[in-house]
Amino acid sequence: MLAEALEHLVAGVVDHPDDVSVRTRQLRRGRLLEVRVHPDDLGKVIGRGGRTATSFRTVVAALSDSGVRIDFVDVDGR
Repeated sequence: MLAEALEHLVAGVVDHPDDVSVRTRQLRRGRLLEVRVHPDDLGKVIGRGGRTATSFRTVVAALSDSGVRIDFVDVDGR
């Protein structure tokens, strides 16, 4: 549910919504949501000074019952 909500939010901000994917990984430090976007959209997702990324993290933290980390990656940066 959390990954789908984040994917929906990110897809509404970017120019290439078909390239948005969110993958959930379980790590020792907790859950990680890895958001992959088109390379041209990475700046839009991060925002000026990281404000947009911080907003996404705030919304996901409010929806989550435990600590969740979010990483934003462009599709080419595998």
